[in-house]
Amino acid sequence: MAAQKIQAMELKKTKAGRASPLRSRIRNWQLYVLLIPAVVYVIVCVYRPMAGVLIAFKDYSIRDGIWASPWCGMDNFNRLFHSYWFPIILKNTLTLSLLSLLVGFPLPIILALMLNDVRSKFMRNTIQTVSYAPHFISTVVICGMILLFLDPTNGIVNRLLNRIGVDSIFFMQDSSMFKWVYVLSGVWQNVGWGSIIYFAALSGVDKALLEAADIDGASRLQKTIYINLPVLVPTIVVLFILQCGSLLSVGYEKVFLLQTDATLKASEVISTYVYKVGLQQFDFPFATAADVFNSVVNSIVLILTNAFSTKVLKSGLW
Repeated sequence: MAAQKIQAMELKKTKAGRASPLRSRIRNWQLYVLLIPAVVYVIVCVYRPMAGVLIAFKDYSIRDGIWASPWCGMDNFNRLFHSYWFPIILKNTLTLSLLSLLVGFPLPIILALMLNDVRSKFMRNTIQTVSYAPHFISTVVICGMILLFLDPTNGIVNRLLNRIGVDSIFFMQDSSMFKWVYVLSGVWQNVGWGSIIYFAALSGVDKALLEAADIDGASRLQKTIYINLPVLVPTIVVLFILQCGSLLSVGYEKVFLLQTDATLKASEVISTYVYKVGLQQFDFPFATAADVFNSVVNSIVLILTNAFSTKVLKSGLW
């Protein structure tokens, strides 16, 4: 009798656990109410503006609006591909992106591995604070600091060069120097912030492995290569794929604030070109076509990089 009662209670619990999805949603209706503001925000601010992509395929007129403007097919893309500036902005965008990737991507990993080996907590926290701080400075202030530091007359960099007998260099008037100023200043600003994720991943290293390595007489370099670095590989792969997916997405703010007439052919990128053509010359269809091209290329690179990573390294975003 007791066994039958126990079986009946277990059967009742099982049926209660198998409640229909609709009943479960009704029971937790408060959670869905909390989602409403986020859903409205995504619809209004993310999905609704996507209709603007149609401008790239239309002879857009502000008076007629997006839907009433006549279709022009691929004319705006043909204008873009045959324009004088297209090969220049494509080359500059790829140059800045690839240099930022090659120089800036490994340094946060190296910094995180080095900080992980610092035994003094005070020293580690001090280095982290100093390296993180530039990330929180606005782009406008950063560009102002760069212009002051590299000033040919009173800049601290040229002052130091003059002290060792080197003539002042006009960094911001030299096209060949622009990409290095952009990339190295970006490394200085973001290397500390970028190391946070890797440093957090290193906290998951099994301490027993490190203790066993110490007993076996492994050096710090050997522990870094054979224990710490393999733990970072999945994180490195994911961040590398994401960065490759934004290969052509060089932000216009910093480039626009640093470029001069003398460096225009070396500093004009897709984002600054879209800004100038779209907002300054009011050629919205042409600017939209350039931005759509940018997004399509980024999507293709992201998919290819993820496919390669999944096939070779057995790790990817999906």
